[in-house]
Amino acid sequence: QVQLVESGGGLVQPGGSLRLSCAASGFIFRTWPMNWYRQGPGKERELVASISAGGGSTNYADSVKGRFTISRDNVKRTVHLQMNSLQPEDTSLYICNVHMGRHYWGQGTQVTVSS
Repeated sequence: QVQLVESGGGLVQPGGSLRLSCAASGFIFRTWPMNWYRQGPGKERELVASISAGGGSTNYADSVKGRFTISRDNVKRTVHLQMNSLQPEDTSLYICNVHMGRHYWGQGTQVTVSS
């Protein structure tokens, strides 16, 4: 079955950086675009970044452009989110996603930005 397992979250001060990872299994990873979403307290789930199957095309929410970078390794079946210049408003549960006729979600990894 499809499994998405995130890691790399934590507590970071404003201006700091984190690198999230998502390990995928149960499907042909190299053929599917991958996404990172986030959901903050009391907020709707928000699409943060997407990457094409081959990794050559990426898209970002306006709120993270220039600060976050999505990448993937099709050999290791992982997708990453490098987050720089983090701000308190980036505090959220970050969730890995693939849409293959239906959405598949990981359990998420918590990112807290606070001094």
